[in-house]
Amino acid sequence: MPGKQMTKKLVNRFRSWLVGDTNTLLAQSHDLIGRMASWQVRSQKVISSLQDVEFKVSSQWGEDGIIDWLVERADVPSVSRTFIEFGVETYREANTRFLLQNRNWRGLVMDGSAAMIEKTKEDGLTWRHDLTVKQAFITRENIDELISSAGFVGEIGLLSIDLDGNDYWIWEAIHIVNPIICICEYNAVFGDIYPISTPYHSSFDRAEAHHSYLYFGASIAAFLLLAAKKGYRFVGTNMAANNAFFVREDYAKRIVDSSLLHIEALPSLFKESREASGQLSYIGGMGRLEQIKTLPVVNVETGETVRLGDLKSPYSKTWLDIMIGSTNKVVHLATAFQD
Repeated sequence: MPGKQMTKKLVNRFRSWLVGDTNTLLAQSHDLIGRMASWQVRSQKVISSLQDVEFKVSSQWGEDGIIDWLVERADVPSVSRTFIEFGVETYREANTRFLLQNRNWRGLVMDGSAAMIEKTKEDGLTWRHDLTVKQAFITRENIDELISSAGFVGEIGLLSIDLDGNDYWIWEAIHIVNPIICICEYNAVFGDIYPISTPYHSSFDRAEAHHSYLYFGASIAAFLLLAAKKGYRFVGTNMAANNAFFVREDYAKRIVDSSLLHIEALPSLFKESREASGQLSYIGGMGRLEQIKTLPVVNVETGETVRLGDLKSPYSKTWLDIMIGSTNKVVHLATAFQD
């Protein structure tokens, strides 16, 4: 019996070593492929649109490649190679993780989840890099204090906002830092015509706001308006159409005037809608808008609050052509939407 127990222990140790070693090798291979993609992207001095340079290492979609290209083309100075990102959950999938590991930038990440702190420790990020990790529920009332108390003020290289709710209101409230590049998640279901956002509530929770999971954040038009007020130039969106990229005017000319041929905001096509049970319902196209038409939105330009369904079609012809393929369907769908 003792011999069998010893053999079992040795087998378990070997299995643990083998799994751990395999995972390490896979992670190293993954990082190497990411670095190779980065070298390729950096060499692209002129591109048609941001989608040309997308690649994914640690981001949800293709943001890693876009960020890498923008940082290279903007020629962010060494003293500004600092980022802030919030809404990162466990930081396993985030916009700045590859930037941290590939370019060794200094950074601050924040989220309401306690798991974030433990996961960054498990990954060795907090000792391998100058990464500040802060658990906090972010509001427009506390955002500047949260950032400054972590030791971040003045010019930084990049700010990434992904809160699934008060994104517009939080960016509007940030004054303590002056980012060169800003990334904001937008809600493409709100369309590209009206500058609208969910009304501000400090405790906004996307899952609780509406079971469909489609009622959150702000439209691309709202972010375009705010970016212009803050002195930023819109340079495009990712292919998945959930993140918009902005570059501060004093750096934008390095990109827009010579390196970026087309700038466009895209509508999303992914189907993340939920049933009341929480299961995916896979509703796409105009059907997504139908799910949340009775809910209120604020026009951030006029301050007026209306029901989403009381607005005329919030989609441009270009967006409709991409979303449903034929504008011949628009009259029927728009009429049904407003009934």
